[in-house]
Amino acid sequence: MRLILLTRAMHSSAEVLPSLVLLNHQVKVLSAEPTSLLAVDSADVLLVDGRLDLPAVRSFTRLLCDTGAGAPIILITTEANLTAVQGDWGLDDFMLNTTSPAELEARLRVAVARRAEALGIQAETNPEQLNLGDLHIDEVSYSVRLRGRPLDLTFKEFELLKYLAHHPGRVFTRAILLQEVWGYDYFGGTRTVDVHVRRLRAKLGSEHEAVIGTVRNVGYRFVTDATEPRDLSEPATSLKTLQ
Repeated sequence: MRLILLTRAMHSSAEVLPSLVLLNHQVKVLSAEPTSLLAVDSADVLLVDGRLDLPAVRSFTRLLCDTGAGAPIILITTEANLTAVQGDWGLDDFMLNTTSPAELEARLRVAVARRAEALGIQAETNPEQLNLGDLHIDEVSYSVRLRGRPLDLTFKEFELLKYLAHHPGRVFTRAILLQEVWGYDYFGGTRTVDVHVRRLRAKLGSEHEAVIGTVRNVGYRFVTDATEPRDLSEPATSLKTLQ
């Protein structure tokens, strides 16, 4: 998606919304001033930095709404500021600046779909798909195919594979994966991640299990070159060992 982040202090997207840097979107930062209104038509979603100076932010979001911004407007704010947010701000949605990547992605998707429906635009009929060599992930039907062969994955196995595949090459600790895939309310140990990785590799088969790489004492990453050794710190002969 093409995102425009409007911030009065011209802070970077990583400072305003840290999880945004983990997602594959085009982000343009503009000043939250009337002079930026001419540029907002090119965006799929408008993100407004609402962490500071709430009266000015409220006036700006109302201005965006009154001028007929075609893209949905999402306010980024802090938990302490939530009591000030009202329904007359012209917002399509709001989220905390600590929002996780998974929640952010879902909110962006829903906001765009709602705005399209409100404008009478027919939604895209093709499901969101991720093609990585022999691996095909369909995010709408929650299905995965490997060389055309469907894989029988549980919901969490699917979510884990999808999350890693959306960030190829990036290493995630077990704690982060537990937080992003299982959620903040899950109280199980990080061993849960290891178990699901082991099951995923078994279902991928010996030829493709290396797409989920292990970085010893750190965590896991998605390896775009499936011929790369699975454990980046051990010889290839140890591929059958979980740790």
